[in-house]
Amino acid sequence: MAKHKIAIIGLGKIAQDQHLPVIDKNSDFELVGVTSQRGLGHGAVPSFKTPAEMYAAVPDIEAVAICTPPDVRHAIARQAIDAGKDVLLEKPPAATLAEFADLEAYAASKGRVLFATWHSQFNPAVDATKALLAEAGVKSIRIEWREDVKKWHPGQDWVWEPGGFGVFDPGINALSIFVKIMPTPPFVKSAELTYPANRQTPIGAKLVFSSADPANPTLTADFDWREQGDEKWHMMIETGDGRRVRLYKGGTILEIDGKIVVEAPSEEYERIYVRFAELLDKRESDVDGAPLRLVADAMLVGRRQTTDAFDW
Repeated sequence: MAKHKIAIIGLGKIAQDQHLPVIDKNSDFELVGVTSQRGLGHGAVPSFKTPAEMYAAVPDIEAVAICTPPDVRHAIARQAIDAGKDVLLEKPPAATLAEFADLEAYAASKGRVLFATWHSQFNPAVDATKALLAEAGVKSIRIEWREDVKKWHPGQDWVWEPGGFGVFDPGINALSIFVKIMPTPPFVKSAELTYPANRQTPIGAKLVFSSADPANPTLTADFDWREQGDEKWHMMIETGDGRRVRLYKGGTILEIDGKIVVEAPSEEYERIYVRFAELLDKRESDVDGAPLRLVADAMLVGRRQTTDAFDW
């Protein structure tokens, strides 16, 4: 079977760290173009300043992976769909719920494949946790997703601007796991959002959730961008039958009652592109918006607090 001809739009950190190397080694795809406003490239692959220039020069592009900041993804995705391309969206898929809903409807109306990726969901330990909780139920889940913004977004001021998500940029990864493993849909009950005095998006967030589960589990999340040292990307879970569960290292390791039962290398993006190839072959879309809705709800009900100014 011929390879799918794909291009990347936006060559920031995530594209360079994950998308480029994964596409290069995936037998289902051939990278035939990239766009970068900064003029970055990738080996001998043609590089362009705008998607329009790329589509004109490389008309046989079948699909694009959009890896720009979220505030511009809607317009870029619509342009790609109008150009007859299938679309993979880095997370978060759009800056607003209305934009996301529009892309889902527009892609469907044009017969294009749309894939809103949530990379943290693509771990065997996450699948195993989902199966466990479906059987055993949930008594409590405590999410801690804490990292150093200076390490993971060095000098990237867009994360502090409206539409940049702030600490919810990594926090939405935790929420994507959360909505996948929960046996019933969670809802944001309350939120405390901490903003630096000189920034427009939060540096910290503490959330409390409810759910339709009659057992009324205790569900909380703590997101923070001021963590020093190693990242804390984990969930502490107590099942309905009393087992102590830890899902950690970004969802790659599952531990039950102190024993590791699932541990796999971090191959989230490899699995994303396997899934994208399946969707392209089947001409199907995958556009779950649940993690984005939880972020929006947290912003709607959140109580604002102010902390010291943040500078790089």
